[in-house]
Amino acid sequence: MRNVLVSVIVALGLLAGCATPVGYDNVPMRTYDQNTEYNITNNSKGFTVTVFYSRYQFIPESDAVATACKAALTSIGWDESEKQGKEIKVINEQRIRISMGRNGITGITSCQATAPVEWKN
Repeated sequence: MRNVLVSVIVALGLLAGCATPVGYDNVPMRTYDQNTEYNITNNSKGFTVTVFYSRYQFIPESDAVATACKAALTSIGWDESEKQGKEIKVINEQRIRISMGRNGITGITSCQATAPVEWKN
């Protein structure tokens, strides 16, 4: 009985170290590349880009994942503007909402980011 109790406490301790990023938008995602899924939501001023980026890291480097996540978001924004044949304003990095998470058991660091993209007049 004592071994079971110790096992449960250890399992709960391991799970306490896991975190997932906060989801800003509950929208269906499309695959962009091996690490990235995204969604485009059109609106009257342009569109909103939502990105979910995750990758395995033996040594956690959240800054590297955050940078890659923001880079994916801006790339997808520019790609979408080209698809729609319209020019966009520069994506303001200050308006990118980002949330980070890491699963210590699997080594996956993940990020969800969203930002508005506006058409040029």
